[in-house]
Parts: sequence; structure tokens; C-alpha cells
Amino acid sequence: MLPNVKPAISAYPLAVLIAGAISFGAVAPLEPAVGATPSPKPSASPKSKDVCDSTKSKWAHLQCEQFNSSAPGDEYFGRMKISYLGIDNTYKDGAISAGAYTTDPKLVSKLDFATEALQRWAAKYPNDPQLPRSYFLGIQVLRKVYTQSEQQTTWEFIQLLVTKYGNTYFGKVMKSSLAKDGYTEHWFALAQICPTPLPPGVMPEAAPVATPSPTPAPGHPAVDLITPPCVQPSPIATEMPPMPEPSSLPGTPKPLRGGPAPAASSMPEASGLPGTPEPLPGGPAPAASPTPRR
Repeated sequence: MLPNVKPAISAYPLAVLIAGAISFGAVAPLEPAVGATPSPKPSASPKSKDVCDSTKSKWAHLQCEQFNSSAPGDEYFGRMKISYLGIDNTYKDGAISAGAYTTDPKLVSKLDFATEALQRWAAKYPNDPQLPRSYFLGIQVLRKVYTQSEQQTTWEFIQLLVTKYGNTYFGKVMKSSLAKDGYTEHWFALAQICPTPLPPGVMPEAAPVATPSPTPAPGHPAVDLITPPCVQPSPIATEMPPMPEPSSLPGTPKPLRGGPAPAASSMPEASGLPGTPEPLPGGPAPAASPTPRR
């Protein structure tokens, strides 16, 4: 019986080891494997920022872009707060008021305010489809204002229509006009003082020379300087005006030359009693008032 006891005792630790190994193997898979990386999720495609991409045709896409690039009708620009409709109306009225040409400062001031508003509008909405129309209307009136600044602004507007808006209707009209007639700037030169007339028989040393027109630089229009009439010099006083004679007394009227001296004013005669009426000249004396009885 004793030999059978030793194998039973030695088999017990072996069973404990086998049970522990089984339990460890069952728990180990619960831990995450070292070095395993999670698979990335597919990212969503970024949405387009162009609101006109959902249009179904090219024409609808173009109309959508023009609509989003246009200035609102109730937005105002410049120091005078003019809308784009007000800019066009100012240019239309100015073209009628200017006639053939003008240098009226009141009209020039109105046009300058409209031009400033147009430049602010173009800076904020550079792709507005109404800009070529306003540039064209501005050219029609500013070319009639014979001042240097307005003539140069006209040339700038022409270049914008031809280069930036050449494919529009107004750009094509301006290209045709330049090819046919060209463009010449007109403004008045400074008025000169008229020369002093010479005595009879004296010849002037040199004849006056007209103001020459400057030669246009490459890429610039021709310039026509208009010489205005000369200005007469203001007359110079040669004799001093006579000084007035001082009066003898302050407030005394000055006697006229060659006339009688003014008569002295007569003092009114004092009445005998206070309250007594003065007798009328040439009439009876007033009767005395009766004494009241007691």
C-alpha cells in the first residue's frame, strides 16, 4: 500500500499546473494585441463652396454667378451714398446738361461724386455685370467736360471697357468707336494777361506764340489744348482821391458849395404858465378857464 501513495501525491501538483495554464490561456486573449492599429474610417468628401455648382446647365451657372456678383439695389457707395442706379442717372442727366462741352463747376462737382461712387462700387463688386454700362455712360458725359482731370478719367474708363470688358456689348461698341474715330483729349490752357498796347509806330519785339499741344506718349491719346481769350489787366489808380473836409462841430451839416448857409434853428418860446396852450399863429388867444366856485 505504501508504494501506491507516492504517485498520487506527485500527480497533484501537476494537475494544479495544468489547471492554471488553462485558466491563463482563457484570459490572455481578452487583452488587446500589442502593435495592432485601428483601421481609419473613410473621410467624407469635402463640400464645394461654389453655390452655383448645383445648376443643371452652363447658362444657369452663368446666371447664378452674375446674380451673386451683383451689387444690391439698396446699397450705396461714396461720400454722397449713391446707388448704382443713381450713378447711371447722374451720368445721363450730365450728358444732357453739358451740351457740346462745359466747364461748369457745379456740374463737375456732381460728376466727381458719381465717379467716386463708381470706383467704390467696382472695388467691392469687381465682377458686377452692370459695371460696363456705367463706365460707358460715364465716358459719354466726361468727354464733354473740358478739364484735364475729367479728360484723363475718360481715357481710364475707355481702357477698362476695352481690356477688362471687351467681350461685353459696351466693350465692343467702344472698340469700334476707337478704331473709327480714335480719341482726343480736350482741355483749356491757362488764360494769359493781355499785352499792354504799344504807342503808335512802335513794333513789338516778338510775336506771341500759341500754346503748343503736348505730343502724346505711347499708349496715350492726343491732347488738344484750347487757348482761351486773354484777360485784361486791372487798372492802376494814379491819383489819390480828395480827402473830405472835417466839419467844425460834430453833427453840424456841411454847407453846400456856392449855396446859402443853413439857417440856425430857432428855440421855442417858453409859455407863461405851465400847462397853458400856445396861441395859434394869426388866431385869437384862447379864453381863460373859469375859476371853480366853492
